[in-house]
Amino acid sequence: MGFKSFLLKPFAKKIARDIDRWSADAVGAQRKVCHQLLAKGQHTRFGRDHQLKAGMPYEAFRDQVPVRDYEALKPYVERIKQGEKDVLWPGLPKYFAKTSGTTSGVKYIPLTKDSMPNHFGSARNALFNYYARTGNGRFLDGKMIFLSGSPELEEVGGIPTGRLSGIVNHEVPGWLRTNQLPGYKTNCIEEWEEKLERIIDETMQADMRLISGIPPWVQMYYERLLERTGKRTVKEVFPNYSMFVYGGVNFEPYRAALENLVGERIDSVETYPASEGFIAFQDSQTEPGLLLNADSGIFFEFIPLEDIHSDHPRRLWLDEVEVGVNYALIINNNAGLWGYNIGDTVQFVSKDPYRLVVSGRVKHYISAFGEHVIGKEVEEAMNAAAARHQVRVVEYTVAPQVSPPEGGTPYHEWFVEFQEAPDDVEQFAADLDREMVQQNIYYQDLIDGNILRPLKIQVMQKDAFRNYMKTQGKLGGQNKVPRLSNDRKIADLLSPWKA
Repeated sequence: MGFKSFLLKPFAKKIARDIDRWSADAVGAQRKVCHQLLAKGQHTRFGRDHQLKAGMPYEAFRDQVPVRDYEALKPYVERIKQGEKDVLWPGLPKYFAKTSGTTSGVKYIPLTKDSMPNHFGSARNALFNYYARTGNGRFLDGKMIFLSGSPELEEVGGIPTGRLSGIVNHEVPGWLRTNQLPGYKTNCIEEWEEKLERIIDETMQADMRLISGIPPWVQMYYERLLERTGKRTVKEVFPNYSMFVYGGVNFEPYRAALENLVGERIDSVETYPASEGFIAFQDSQTEPGLLLNADSGIFFEFIPLEDIHSDHPRRLWLDEVEVGVNYALIINNNAGLWGYNIGDTVQFVSKDPYRLVVSGRVKHYISAFGEHVIGKEVEEAMNAAAARHQVRVVEYTVAPQVSPPEGGTPYHEWFVEFQEAPDDVEQFAADLDREMVQQNIYYQDLIDGNILRPLKIQVMQKDAFRNYMKTQGKLGGQNKVPRLSNDRKIADLLSPWKA
């Protein structure tokens, strides 16, 4: 045990005890958070507009505060940008997290002094909880890579503004900053491929213990690292590497490739961060799902997915959810987001404690024929088919083919980049289609009724998806390829890289 891990072990154990306490009564924790939010929110412009009162019952709050997206919240954000205080939350935000919206253009998500512990503190708690549960704190005694966006900030209405992953760099405490790589100058490089080379320059001789980032971009780092060093595995380069932290995408499609590059399976901790709040984190190395962050300044609501486009959707709080149901996730937080639909869908796998999985995006689905296919279904079908054929899939996306150029019945078209293609692609497609039938009863009905023909696979060239992301200016950082589209926009842009 190193000096730093020795000093931090009692703190890690305390955090684990705190997590045990609030997760055992997550409903009570949520009730407390709701009361705290209302007590402060009542004194804001939003609070007065919506008649918020400290101690008001949830049912009254639900009636007063409609579910909204960024476009509906934007008038309040514009007032903040003009310098007005006490708009969504007391005072002014500490930062704006700048994100790209699919319908709203650039979005400016407020981050306040009250909400920042939710972002950085939750990430810290996830790692310290892992240390306390497993006894492995070796990652604290060496270097750590955080593959993030640029920490350079601009001023918007006098408020420092940038990507969340870059903002978090400004909140790293001194005790961790000495462990952190890459350096500030390298992190500021916007062009991903140049940034990747500089990261390797800084890290290839370091004692790396922890690597954090979304799996497809970590895979690029691994591959280029091995090319540069001439080593066979990442563990040969970094013998003390023992912890992988990730979030944003399902790890399973990348697991085999990443473990092959590392040379062995190492422990990992999954997190669920978003610009709007740190939603959940992996609290166990043996139990499925992520622990809902029920005691960290966010009051959660859940709308059954089939109700999300209803004029009067059912809105539930934690005490009312059920296991196995897909819900659109709604948050109310201490940055001043109220009734805010973040666009994700989740599904609880446990209520004791409350653990969930991310099942997709509200806008990332296929229902061109009424099938309501979501991300979790295509991922589970692909994982099963790939395991059956013992192939590795680099990346993929799915789109409906409503008017096939060859004529005939419509189908779902899967654009798949294999590390090595299966011996029989048609058989792979048939098995994948059978898995989809198992995942989605509506899809099964459409196949059985000859409304849809079985899916087709379009095999893609090597690096097809990386090339596509590069043309869209989304190579690197926290960007990821949507698994599903209800139109052909991505499919058409992928055409140059068909095999």
